[in-house]
Amino acid sequence: MRKWQHRLHEIIYEADTFAGKLFDILLLIAILFSVILVSLESIASIDQVYHEYLNIAEWIITILFTIEYIARLFTVTQPLKYVFSFYGIIDLLSTLPKYISLIFIGTHSLVALKALRLLRVFRILKLSHYIGESNMLLKALKSSRTKISVFIFSVLVLCIIFGTIMYLVESNESGFTSIPSSIYWCIVTLTTVGYGDIAPATPLGQFIASFIMIMGYGIIAVPTGIVTAEMTKSNKIDTNTQECPHCLTTDHKENAIHCHQCGKKINHVN
Repeated sequence: MRKWQHRLHEIIYEADTFAGKLFDILLLIAILFSVILVSLESIASIDQVYHEYLNIAEWIITILFTIEYIARLFTVTQPLKYVFSFYGIIDLLSTLPKYISLIFIGTHSLVALKALRLLRVFRILKLSHYIGESNMLLKALKSSRTKISVFIFSVLVLCIIFGTIMYLVESNESGFTSIPSSIYWCIVTLTTVGYGDIAPATPLGQFIASFIMIMGYGIIAVPTGIVTAEMTKSNKIDTNTQECPHCLTTDHKENAIHCHQCGKKINHVN
């Protein structure tokens, strides 16, 4: 890889330098501005008056993102790996619709284009790539997925038990016509949503419902505690924003010179 490619890679993929941080900030502004444009286009009264201005602004944003996408391909040793990566696909999906609109012309294609334009909202997903805390949250969710799965299964068992009890206690007139509908009511009540389409009428049913509601508040806090505990563990390891230009691996330790995945030298900021 040439010197200018190393430098560009440092700016685009990392945030350890002033230029890298500035690039990330400008990119965040562009992403948010693009999402605002898509939102404004969906409001008929605004789109009718300012359609031309919104279209010009969207073309400017699309061209900027196209340049960014091409630059990302030029600054890695394996471009296809980036193309088929999660963020590579997001970049492509959020950029293509505007160019496709030039190909499909005619009234019959307008309905399809409206749905296609919504793909530009995918740009908001790029925000997580530039906010370091999101990676930590993702790791915490992965680490706690077994505990959360066991917890969800336990809650499901409780819903089946309480749903069956409510089916036996309440009558069909109250809406508890079957065990599945009673389980549905229990899930709605336990999560404190409470649609109100099914409601207990007997004193015993109301007592059980009150118990489920109170239990629901305690249950909601459990997954939060599990994820928070995992996030606290992940905070103990200090990592930087260095990204390997060869295999695109991130989360290297501070002062790391070689990639922990492929072993090749990474861009190191002194």
